[in-house]
Amino acid sequence: MKITLAKVAVFSLPLVMFSCGGNSVEGPKALDNASMDLTVKPGNDFFQYAGGTWLDKTPIPDDKTSYGEFDLVYEKSISDVRTILDKAAANADKALKGSVDQKMGYLYASGLDTITIDKKGFDPIKPLFEKINGLKNMPELLTYLVEQHLVGGDAMFSAGVEQDLMNSKVYRIYLGQSGLGLPDRDYYLEKDARSENIRAEYLKFMQKMLEKVGESPEVAGASTKSIMSIETELAKISNTRLENRNIQAMYNPMAIADLCKKYPNFLFDKYFTKMGVNTNDPIIVAHPKFFAGLNTLIAKISLNDWKTYLKWNAINANAGLLSSDFVAENFAFYGTVLSGQKTNSPRWKRISGAANNYLGEAVGQLYVKQFFPPEAKQKMILLVENLRKAFENRLAKNDWMTDSTKAKAIEKLKGITVKVGYPDKWKDYSLLAISKDNYFENIMNARAFLVKENLDKLGKPVDPTEWGMTPQTVNAYYNPLNNEIVFPAAILQHPFFDLNADDAVNYGAIGMVIAHEMTHGFDDQGRHFNKDGNMIDWWSPKDAENFKAKTQVLVNQFSRFVAVDSLHVNGELTLGENIADNGGLLISYDAYQLSLNGKQADKIDGFTGDQRFFLGYAQVWRQNTRKEALMSQVKEDVHSPARFRVNGGLANIAKFYEAFDVKAGDALYIAPENRTNIW
Repeated sequence: MKITLAKVAVFSLPLVMFSCGGNSVEGPKALDNASMDLTVKPGNDFFQYAGGTWLDKTPIPDDKTSYGEFDLVYEKSISDVRTILDKAAANADKALKGSVDQKMGYLYASGLDTITIDKKGFDPIKPLFEKINGLKNMPELLTYLVEQHLVGGDAMFSAGVEQDLMNSKVYRIYLGQSGLGLPDRDYYLEKDARSENIRAEYLKFMQKMLEKVGESPEVAGASTKSIMSIETELAKISNTRLENRNIQAMYNPMAIADLCKKYPNFLFDKYFTKMGVNTNDPIIVAHPKFFAGLNTLIAKISLNDWKTYLKWNAINANAGLLSSDFVAENFAFYGTVLSGQKTNSPRWKRISGAANNYLGEAVGQLYVKQFFPPEAKQKMILLVENLRKAFENRLAKNDWMTDSTKAKAIEKLKGITVKVGYPDKWKDYSLLAISKDNYFENIMNARAFLVKENLDKLGKPVDPTEWGMTPQTVNAYYNPLNNEIVFPAAILQHPFFDLNADDAVNYGAIGMVIAHEMTHGFDDQGRHFNKDGNMIDWWSPKDAENFKAKTQVLVNQFSRFVAVDSLHVNGELTLGENIADNGGLLISYDAYQLSLNGKQADKIDGFTGDQRFFLGYAQVWRQNTRKEALMSQVKEDVHSPARFRVNGGLANIAKFYEAFDVKAGDALYIAPENRTNIW
């Protein structure tokens, strides 16, 4: 399982590469003036002002739920990956037997072979149905559950190895909630019209899929009711996404003997034995309420109903690997109903995604050789250090932290490890079996390989060189357990990776991104981890009180934003990202000023350096989003929608007011005493 930390609070922002050159009026620039809507007053809607013309003229492609600058970077990355995989597939038969080149080629080619896949229909999951139908009691059912967990399944609950939150140098087994077919527990429980419609469509989706595997309409109808009943019960005992932001409450270590006494119906001693786990260390229960409730449900729900639930899980978890009719129905619900996407992505993109998931570093090793220049890594590292210095200066001047806590904060900042581009050592895939013409089996083998790789970490020292993303991933992240910020190679590319761009724009874009990731070490989650990555409270009560007061201002501000219809942004759920945006803007602005060495920036196209800094930030967030996707984002995502990250983020920055003459009466205006600057 994955514990939801700032480690996974991914920035999801395209980057602009820093330029060490001067601010020549004649030099290249990164601002897209033609995309702006100058009829809009900056102080009323800066998101629209900075990119309104582009937003009006740029439709969302049918195979996407949103479209923006980020997508341009992604499209370039996935196209580059396709080049690698096409070549691997063409040469797979000639490659050394069992080599990673052959495995990449065979995995990709087998996924594109829809003729073979369609002939098989749902045959690949028939053995699972036979096993489920043959289960005679709950111990046998739990044995089946182990088998599915060993190939990456998440029926009923999840288990996996992660770093110990209190001792980040060692690994522990974590147990967590899981088992839902809908993406959030609230979809099962809320009474609003959209949630009720999604539940109705989910029932129709289950009915269709169950009929496809041979159930009569009557039997399928009864099955859907049984499945929905079980998943609703699981939803009731599940944490909300907001509750999952309370990391301390998710740390509940128990000895296996105590685990068996507290939750006897799970037969956890036998579960771990069959999982191949041999440890005397405590097991960490992330969601005690869930396991207490599920322990009751195991005995309360009939064996036949559990078997029906597991059969549905087998279909739903593997629908994308089956024949085209299963893929189409799966997309119709998860793509169209939930997100508003009109057509599915081309199959080559989906299979490229599978190769990235299961052979990611093998693909990444070739990717960086072909598409990531070595000088980019060095320039990025230099820029990180520049931003680190600006952050240190701000911490030193901080007026709400006690001196002792301030000193520890600076120590933590100095200790942040920076990873850029790609890992120093690559993953070994020699034990992963991939055949030429069986896509389903290949994915099962790959899932089992990743699960075994995860479980094998138990008892071994934590590897600080390991990456949580592949080089070809268009993203970045901060990991509090290692106190590190990570920038994969793919995010450092055109149109945002511009060596010749204006410094003001670069600092507003990539500079802000770097500072944003640094700031995650000090947001509402990251602040609970010390410089060594351990969940130890290093703040005084007064610091915590001051921090709470300042962050509550952000909670209140963002909760007032209406995303769509009457649906508001959740200021508490998005707090960590909003803190990081607030700090990132302030730190990157200071770093830009430092880069000027006391000189006045030239005007370019009539814009001052400060104006270009804020426009650089806003323009990388140009994005159109479908209504359905926006609704899902507000419910499920820790990031605020793009419009509010721009308007809400800038509304607290005094220099933004000065740069664009924002005054009382403007829509974005917040009185100085009601603004917040945390870092």
